Amino acid sequence: MLSALIAGLLLGLSAGFSPGPLLALVIAQTLQHGMREGIRVAFAPFLTDVPIVLLVVLVLTQLANFKPILGIIALLGSAFVLYLASESFRAQPIAATASTVAPQSLGKGALVNLFSPHPYLFWFTVGAPTLFKAWSEAPFAAVAFVAGFYVCLVGSKIAIALLVGKSRAWFSGEPYRWIMRGLGALLALFAGVLVFDGLTLLGWVR
Repeated sequence: MLSALIAGLLLGLSAGFSPGPLLALVIAQTLQHGMREGIRVAFAPFLTDVPIVLLVVLVLTQLANFKPILGIIALLGSAFVLYLASESFRAQPIAATASTVAPQSLGKGALVNLFSPHPYLFWFTVGAPTLFKAWSEAPFAAVAFVAGFYVCLVGSKIAIALLVGKSRAWFSGEPYRWIMRGLGALLALFAGVLVFDGLTLLGWVR
C-alpha cells in the first residue's frame, strides 16, 4: 500500500505543478480576481475526472486478460512519464502577469480540464494500469493511490493560488525551477518501474 501511495503522491505533485492550461487558469484567475477564484479552479479535477476515470477503467477492464496489451500500455505509459519528466527538467519560472479572464472560475476550470488531452493520456497510460496493479495487491492500496494523487494534484494547485496571491516573486525565482527538477528526477525513476512492469506483462522479464 505504501508504494501505491507514494506513486499517487509523486504523480499528483508532478501533474499539479507542471505548466499546462489548468495551471495557467489558476494563476490568471488568482491575479485577476483573487485567491478564492484560483482555488475554485484548482477543484475542477474533482468534477471532470470521475467520468474520465470510469471510462478508462471500463475500457481497460475488457483488456484485463490480455497481458501483452497491458504490457504495451505500460511501456507507452513509461514514455509519457519520461515526457513529463523532461518537461519538468525544462520548466521555467512562471510569468505571473495579469489576465482578462472572466469569473465563473470552477466552470471554466472544469471545461479546460475536460477538453485537455492530459487527463485521458494519464489515466490510459499510467493511472489505470497503476490502479489495477495496486488493486491486485489490496483494495486499500488502490484507494491510497487515488487519494494520494488527487490530494497532491488539487493541493498543489491550491498552494500555487496562495503563492501567487501572496508572492508573485516566487514564480520568477529559482525555487519553482528546482522543485520541478526534483519532480523530474523522481518521474524518471517511476518511468523505469513502468518499463519493468511492461516487460513483465509481455513475458520478457520474469
